[in-house]
Amino acid sequence: MAKRDYYEVLGVEKTASVEEIKNAYRKKAIQYHPDKNPGDKEAEEKFKEAAEAYEVLSNADKRARYDQFGHAGMEGAGGFGGFSGQGMSMDDIFSMFGDIFGGRGGFGGFGGFGGGGGQSQRRYRGSDLRVKVKLNLKEIAEGTTKKFKLKKYVPCSHCHGGGAEGTGGMETCPTCKGSGTVIRTQQSIFGMMQTQSVCPQCNGEGKIIRNKCKECNGEGVVYGEEVVEVKIPAGVAEGMQLSMSGKGNAGRHNGVSGDLLIQVEEEDHPDLIRQEDDLIYNLLLSFPTAALGGTVEIPTIDSKVKVKIEPGTQPGKVLRLRGKGLPSVNGYGRGDLLVNVSVYVPETLSKEEKHTLEKMDTSENFRPNMSVKEKIFKKFRNLFD
Repeated sequence: MAKRDYYEVLGVEKTASVEEIKNAYRKKAIQYHPDKNPGDKEAEEKFKEAAEAYEVLSNADKRARYDQFGHAGMEGAGGFGGFSGQGMSMDDIFSMFGDIFGGRGGFGGFGGFGGGGGQSQRRYRGSDLRVKVKLNLKEIAEGTTKKFKLKKYVPCSHCHGGGAEGTGGMETCPTCKGSGTVIRTQQSIFGMMQTQSVCPQCNGEGKIIRNKCKECNGEGVVYGEEVVEVKIPAGVAEGMQLSMSGKGNAGRHNGVSGDLLIQVEEEDHPDLIRQEDDLIYNLLLSFPTAALGGTVEIPTIDSKVKVKIEPGTQPGKVLRLRGKGLPSVNGYGRGDLLVNVSVYVPETLSKEEKHTLEKMDTSENFRPNMSVKEKIFKKFRNLFD
């Protein structure tokens, strides 16, 4: 099923400010929160849909890419599906966005995820990683898959990412009783006031490590490497940034992994020049071919095509080969190959060639008439308009 427009999902205009987007997401999350709609699968899907929309629109880079390319630009470049196609859990959503609801105790007075009674422990998020990928025109036209060997933080295999040594190495925090937050009550001029803050003993995790893992020293992550396969959609362009959700550095203590950000670079093609989705080829004709007509071969991205040159073809004429350009990253059609015609004038001539041209120059057919002069003047003037 086609995804709905992210602005439509949150019910905001495309010109909405960050604060308006944040408030709209808060309203949607409260409306469709699972604790408020127990057992309602439709509400749960709308809750996830709103979180996905907010994840993109609250990020300046992702929002700009979405505004330009739509959902196609988010193919592996944001949202919760990423390249892997695996959605995030409710806990992942809460760990990433729960802070906009005024604390870690749930959404707008509702309980935590999964009926946790308001207990929503902190989860660390790993940092993002950045890589560059250089693509040729054929790879851009067809889409491709690239593999990267990444040096990064990965979950510790000895403690399975928890940070504790053995089964008894971790216990519930005695200060916050596992909630990750502490509530303080104090007298003020307005009466008794309650404040909620992150538990200072467990840093909001709800648990403390009594016996640290000897391999990662209690961090839950170690420096290692991972081979990641990245699918690059067709039609990407120089400077475009894709992201692969969850393939960055692992978060401490089984936290949320960061993203892998992929910066696209283009290799120059020996014959073709890219102009958005169109390609340009500069064709240099001999004078006889331009005058008499003929057939020439034009290079495309992956082959060559034969093009008929009409007799009397003028320099500056543009031949359009429809559909021979690049696909739109949005999936809306394909660009064209524009053939810009130039005529080669030899720099040196033999005595016989010079005599032939001098003889031709006496013919009226080889002298531009007023109509031709006007066309040339009009083209020249258009260059400066």
